[in-house]
Amino acid sequence: MAETVYFETVAVGDDIPVLAKGPMTTAHIIRWSAAMENWHKIHYDWRYATEHDGLPDVLINGSWKQHVLAQVLVDWVGETGWLWKMNFQYRGMNIPGDTLTAWGRVTGRSQRGRYGVIELDIGLKDQNGKEGSPGTAVIVLPLRDGPPVPYPFHPAALH
Repeated sequence: MAETVYFETVAVGDDIPVLAKGPMTTAHIIRWSAAMENWHKIHYDWRYATEHDGLPDVLINGSWKQHVLAQVLVDWVGETGWLWKMNFQYRGMNIPGDTLTAWGRVTGRSQRGRYGVIELDIGLKDQNGKEGSPGTAVIVLPLRDGPPVPYPFHPAALH
């Protein structure tokens, strides 16, 4: 079990542990599409993706990218923290052969009520370091001598 992350142990500028996925294959992309019931041909039909839509290859699904960004945050805070908010943009295409690394950096922290609130910049970089999904997130953490973050978390707990 991972060590508990407490509000007091997190500083602005800290990087959270990264999460790398890949190299991605067409099979990974097709399986995710099937699991999500996303049957758009750009995720499994190479000829359609390249000839009809002019894409470089089939594309990694946006919902998969969202999942990986959530996973890196939840892995970091474990069972004692709460991913409260997350937003990001799709600014780049990713294709089979890409390795994507989810990252996060603490940009703000505040104590609100009996809990700590951590703000982060987040994103997904490819194997060349190109950022394709920049965003932000807000995490709620317990204080070292405070109560656990309730499950499910409700923002009213911050007052």
